[in-house]
Amino acid sequence: MNEPKKMDLSSMDVAAQKREELKQSLGAAFPEVFSEGLIDFDQLKRVLGEWVEPSKERFGLNWPGKAECMKVIQQPSVATLKPIRDESVNFDETNNVFIEGDNLEVLKLLQKSYFGKIKMVYIDPPYNTGKEFIYPDRYSESLETYLRFSGQTDDSGNLFSTNTETDGRFHSRWLNMMFTRIYLAKNLLREDGVLFLSIDDNELDNATALCNIVFGEENFLGCFVVKSTPNARDYGHIGKMHEYVIFYAKNSTDTQTFEIPSEDKEFRFEDATGGFNIHPLYNSNVAFHSGNRPNLYYPFYIDETQVTKDGFYNISLDQDKSKIEVFPPKSVKEGVQFVWRWGKDLSKNNLNSEIVGYKTNDGEFRIVQKMRHTSKIIRSLMMEKSYSSRRGTAEVEELFGKKIFSFPKPVQLIKDFIQSSTDDGDIILDFFAGSATTAHSMFEQCFDDKKNRRFILVQLPEPTGLESEAYAAGFKTISEIGRQRIRLAGKKYQNKSSGELNFSLDKQLDCGFRSFRLDRSNFKVWDAPSAKFDTTADMLASHINHIDEQATTEAILYELLLKAGFSLTTKVEVIDLVGKSVFSIGDGALLICLEKEITSELIDTLASEHPLQVICLDAGFKGNDQLKANAVQTFKARAQAEESEIVFRTV
Repeated sequence: MNEPKKMDLSSMDVAAQKREELKQSLGAAFPEVFSEGLIDFDQLKRVLGEWVEPSKERFGLNWPGKAECMKVIQQPSVATLKPIRDESVNFDETNNVFIEGDNLEVLKLLQKSYFGKIKMVYIDPPYNTGKEFIYPDRYSESLETYLRFSGQTDDSGNLFSTNTETDGRFHSRWLNMMFTRIYLAKNLLREDGVLFLSIDDNELDNATALCNIVFGEENFLGCFVVKSTPNARDYGHIGKMHEYVIFYAKNSTDTQTFEIPSEDKEFRFEDATGGFNIHPLYNSNVAFHSGNRPNLYYPFYIDETQVTKDGFYNISLDQDKSKIEVFPPKSVKEGVQFVWRWGKDLSKNNLNSEIVGYKTNDGEFRIVQKMRHTSKIIRSLMMEKSYSSRRGTAEVEELFGKKIFSFPKPVQLIKDFIQSSTDDGDIILDFFAGSATTAHSMFEQCFDDKKNRRFILVQLPEPTGLESEAYAAGFKTISEIGRQRIRLAGKKYQNKSSGELNFSLDKQLDCGFRSFRLDRSNFKVWDAPSAKFDTTADMLASHINHIDEQATTEAILYELLLKAGFSLTTKVEVIDLVGKSVFSIGDGALLICLEKEITSELIDTLASEHPLQVICLDAGFKGNDQLKANAVQTFKARAQAEESEIVFRTV
C-alpha cells in the first residue's frame, strides 16, 4: 500500500456524531429503541416503564398489540416452579433442567437466576401455518389460563387453541406471542451468547424483522437454509424442500463461535509440517477496525525475491524500503480500515512458518495464515440427509420403538448448532422443547467431544390427541414425551460410555435432569416485585405471608432459591444446627431455615456460621416480636464485628 491516505476535507457532522455516540451507549442494552438509525424515544420510555400511547409509534414493524407487549414483559410473574422428583433423573446431582409450563411465565421466573448466563438459545416455535397450538394472547391472565388448561384447577375450559387465518389478527397474534418471549430470552443470554430460531416461509420475514427489533440489525449473523424435505412437499404451486434457521448474537463484537468437523476437507497445499489451506490474516468484521484496535494495525514487509513454487513469499516485520509494505485492506462497502487477527508478538513468532505472503489473482499482495485443521465454520446451506425431518422422526421412533412424534428436528441439526456455539460448562436454553431433540443432541455432542454442557428445556403440557399413537402409548401430553425421550437418550449414551468415559470436568456424562412444573406460589398472599422494592428478597422481608397448606418444604425451598437469584440446580446441603434442620446454599453463603419454632439459641448459631444471607419463616417466631427484634440485632452485631454484612429476611 504505497498510496498516501486521502484527507477528508469535509467538516465533521456533529449531529451524526452525537447520534452515533448515543447509539453506542444505548445500542447494546436497548436495540429495540432504534428505528432506521433514529431513536424512538417513546419506545425507550416504554422499555423503562413509562407508558406512551401506541398512536405515537414510528415507522417499523408494527402490529396490533405491539405496544402492549412491553407491559406484558414488565409485568412480574406471581408463579413458581415446583420440583417434581419422581419425574426426574438423578435430581440431586444433575445440572440439567426440564420445566413443564407456559414458557412466558417460565422465562419471567428465570430472569433473576439466569440473567446473562445462557450461551445458546435454540427454539423451534409454531410456524403459524394455521394448524399449530398457539399460546394465549390474554397475557394478563396467563398463569390462570395455563392452570385451567393444564387441569390444575376445576375450570375445564381449553383456553389455548390453533391460530387460523379467519381469526382476523393471524400474524399479530403470532408476533405478540414471539416478541415477549424473544425479548425475555435475550436478557438471559451472555454477552457472547447466540440465538438460533427455526422457521419456514409463513413467518420468516416477520421473525427476522422481530429479531432485528430485539437484537439490533447489527447482531444478525445469518440465515441457514435447511433441506428438511428432500422429496419435497408436492402441493400448491411449489414443492417445498427447505426451511430456515435465523441466527442472532447478543453482541456480535463479543460473540464466540467454533468450527465444526469437515470429514471431506481436502488440503490444497503442503509443507514440511503437513497439509494446509490459506486464509487472509486480516479480520473482515467491521466491528474491529484501526480506530478501536490500533494494536492490530501494523505493516508487514514482503520480500518479492523470495518465493516458493506454490507462490508464497517470505515476510518480516522489520521496516525495509526495498520490500513491499502490506497493511490490512479496507472494507469496500463501509470504507472501514480492517485490522489483523493477530497481534504483533504472535505474528513475529510465526513468520514464514504459519503466516506468509501471497499474491492474489488481481496482483495484490496479502498476508495469509496456513489453516491446518480439518474443520470449518458452520455453513449456511445445510443440505445433507442428516438434516431432514424424516431423520428426526426415525430417531424418535428408534428410541421409543414406535412413531409417537411427527417431524421433530433431527439431532444432527441442533448438534451442529451446539458444537459451533458452545463449550465446556455452557448452558443451552430451548423454551419450545417439543420432543426434547435439544437435550438428545446435547448428550450426543457431549459424548463426542467429552465436554459437559447443561440444558434448560421448557415445554407446555400440550395434549397429544385422543386418536394419536402417542396417546395410545400412554403419553397424554407433549411434555411427557419430552421427559421420556431425555431418559431414553440418556441411557443410550451412558451405556455407550460403560461408565468409563472421563470428561474434562472430571465427571461422567450428565444425562440426568431436574423436573419442575409451573404452578401458583406456595404463599397464599404474594405481591409481585414493584418499583418500591429493589429485589424480590427485599419484598419477602417486607411481608408476612401465609404458606399454602399443600406446600411441601422442598417446594418452598426452591421458590425461595429461585426468587433470591439462585439457579435451579444449586447444590443444597441440609445441616443440623442445635437440633434444627437448616438448608445451606452456596457453601453457606445463604442459610434458609423453614422450622416452625425458632429460638434465640438457633439465631445465635445461624449468625456464627458466617452467612451472607439468612431467610427464616416469619411463622417460626410465633408472634414473638421481641425475639424477632433480638434476631435482627444479633445479625447486625455479628456483621459489625466481622466488618461484613448479613442480610436477614423472613417470609
